[in-house]
Amino acid sequence: MKIIRAARDNGLRFITTAAILAIAGLLVPVSQIASADTAARSTAASGTRPSIVLVHGAFADGSSWDAVVSRLQSEGYTVYVPPNPLQGLSYDSAYLADFLHSIAGPIILVGHSYGGAVITNAATGERQVKALVYVDGFAPAEGQTIGQLLSAEPGSCAVPANLNLVPYPGAPEGTADAYIKQSVFPSCFANGLPASEANVLAATQRPLSTVALTQKSGIPAWKTIPSWAAIGSADHAIPPAELLAMARQAHAHITIIPDAPHLSMIFNPGVITRVILDAVHSTT
Repeated sequence: MKIIRAARDNGLRFITTAAILAIAGLLVPVSQIASADTAARSTAASGTRPSIVLVHGAFADGSSWDAVVSRLQSEGYTVYVPPNPLQGLSYDSAYLADFLHSIAGPIILVGHSYGGAVITNAATGERQVKALVYVDGFAPAEGQTIGQLLSAEPGSCAVPANLNLVPYPGAPEGTADAYIKQSVFPSCFANGLPASEANVLAATQRPLSTVALTQKSGIPAWKTIPSWAAIGSADHAIPPAELLAMARQAHAHITIIPDAPHLSMIFNPGVITRVILDAVHSTT
């Protein structure tokens, strides 16, 4: 759902709310996590508070987390939003792993869209990481690729016809930076957001190198680290059915966000914050 290169961000697909509700028995209603933020405040008394690391996806940047960052900071948490290089899954995961090593103490690791695949690989074997949180994010199994996952369910708007491919110096043969066409971006990534905001996001998006689509994911961190997943029911970039399948595969605690687009942390930052705090409270 992305493409690789120094400093880029995320997105991908569509399915009906009815299809999601068909497996509603696996879902955690938003109302059930509404008190998680309050409960998480008690973690300071029981031990070291974790740092929270937020990883953006393709076709975005760290500013996509702004509203979540302010909420977490108001709760007293240290938050980091490192740049995701978007140069490919292996490079981006190694970059993030090195960043995690610079932090002392427990970590809650959060990834949006393509950033989900990055945290899946970067956290493998990292004992500091106490929980993984996927926000409309890829949670691949070993050997899976982003390209395969994008085509696993019909309906993604992140298809070649909707991309602008731009060459960059030193790119491997056949590789380019991919952007979502600005004419498509609002309906693909930002449906439900004000048109003015969607247009700004389209203009400021960061590209993903196409190399990221074909690199195989390694041993997933979710095999040994508890995971949570927040899924927008109106995601047009990654079909909700595919997000649900990956979340179930990772044995994640699942929250569906009604009517939320692929950028659910912008659409409803309060719910995303509560999901993160639920992971904090449950694991630290």
